[in-house]
Amino acid sequence: MLYWFLKWVALGPLLRVIFRPRAYGIDNVPEEGPAILASNHLSYADWLFMPLTLNRRVTFVAKAEYFTTPGIKGWFQKKFFSGSGQVPIDRSGANAAEGAMRSAKRILEAGDLFGIYPEGTRSHDGKLYRGKTGVARLALETGAPVIPCAVVGTDVVAPTGKVFGSWTRPVVRFGRPLDFSRYEGLENDRYILRSVTDEIMYEIMRLSGQEYVDMYAAKAKELDKEKARLAAAEAASAEPDQKAS
Repeated sequence: MLYWFLKWVALGPLLRVIFRPRAYGIDNVPEEGPAILASNHLSYADWLFMPLTLNRRVTFVAKAEYFTTPGIKGWFQKKFFSGSGQVPIDRSGANAAEGAMRSAKRILEAGDLFGIYPEGTRSHDGKLYRGKTGVARLALETGAPVIPCAVVGTDVVAPTGKVFGSWTRPVVRFGRPLDFSRYEGLENDRYILRSVTDEIMYEIMRLSGQEYVDMYAAKAKELDKEKARLAAAEAASAEPDQKAS
């Protein structure tokens, strides 16, 4: 109930009036039945604008800590995240990845839409990075179609490290559903999982227009941080020489 209140009464109308998001390919999203919405990830605002363009609920998984924080703050936090279409990762297993998979399966088994960011984290520089194979495994194990999705402009509205950047009209594009039933029973074949994931990422790249980098986003972030650290150290070491001259 809170989800629909936020979407149609409280938060949704405000976002529509201020940002006027545009959506293309909405007909590619089924009106009923399970489907996986695989999207690029430029900003924390992605999970606000993409579901805003659809009449159906889109559910994502989120860190369990968002739902277990004690006190008044924790209560409001839990209500907000659950009301905005997120469910906690099932932590009963060995790791978070398995828990996320179990949570996602329950959502799809209920006939709902599940949203996922195959890159695993936000892009720090606007490029599209290599997808993790969890999206492929989920598609093969559940038989749900994968709908590639691109959200463009959210990194302008809410850049990394900022609550708000500048105004623009976000664009959401939904591609045609991808059917991977031809790989039924091969969900444990790592070559098949990589092939399926790469096909999904290619469609996301085509929809978003982003430059593709065949590297995981987390690794790219680490490399850029290391480059920045080395550059800062080099600049600092050069200062005494400049003063001496």
